[in-house]
Amino acid sequence: MSYPFVVSVPHCAHRIPEEVRTRMALSPTQIMDAVDHGTTELFGALPAATVMSAKYSRLFCDLNRDPDDTGPKGIVAKTDYHGREIFKPGMYPDAQTLQRWLQIGYRPYHETLAKAVQRKDIIGLFDCHSLNGIGPADAPDAGKKRQDVILSNNGGPMGVQTPSFGQTSCPPVIMQIVKSAFEQFGFSVALNTPYKGGFITRHYGVQLLKKGGFAIQIEMNQDLYVDPQTGLCNSVLTDATASRIRSVFASIYRRFE
Repeated sequence: MSYPFVVSVPHCAHRIPEEVRTRMALSPTQIMDAVDHGTTELFGALPAATVMSAKYSRLFCDLNRDPDDTGPKGIVAKTDYHGREIFKPGMYPDAQTLQRWLQIGYRPYHETLAKAVQRKDIIGLFDCHSLNGIGPADAPDAGKKRQDVILSNNGGPMGVQTPSFGQTSCPPVIMQIVKSAFEQFGFSVALNTPYKGGFITRHYGVQLLKKGGFAIQIEMNQDLYVDPQTGLCNSVLTDATASRIRSVFASIYRRFE
């Protein structure tokens, strides 16, 4: 049995091609700061129809950005979420190099993801991330404590469409079903705060909504399972959190079965 969902894990990797790494100003520890720690362990073994995980760091190509976004936090970011310059002076890629990088690190993932959500049996996409327990310097909630789980559909704090943000990627009623499932297993939940969802949920949500489906971004608070001293996943806490998440998805599936 597999759930009729696609699970995407776009920020789980730390691998960077050597030609890119030599251009970077960040240390190995700073590069690891960009990894969504624990997302492979929490979501990678879910019994979904398709589970996809990134091969490369988002510092190389950010899979959750529009391919035309060349801003400071665009598809190849200029600064990280701690406000640090990612590339050495004069080493940011020119347009031709950037397109070559996308051909390696971005387009294969999205070609596979596009085919996965087009399957007739697929009703939902979950794009899965993790975040720091306190908002870092360049985050919209810098310095603030975060809930255990943030669910996003490009809407407001109740999951309802907000005109200034455009179409939501998931109907409010489904957002409430997913929110209740997380709360049932002891997680505190916020909707669209501090993040409203990224390119993946917005882009593929349009396709899924046309066939009565949905797309939701999930952000897990790393304080649930990351050791604050080492910055690494605590295996006991990670396993316990993963078990709870499996129960959450089983509950969601039963609501749609």
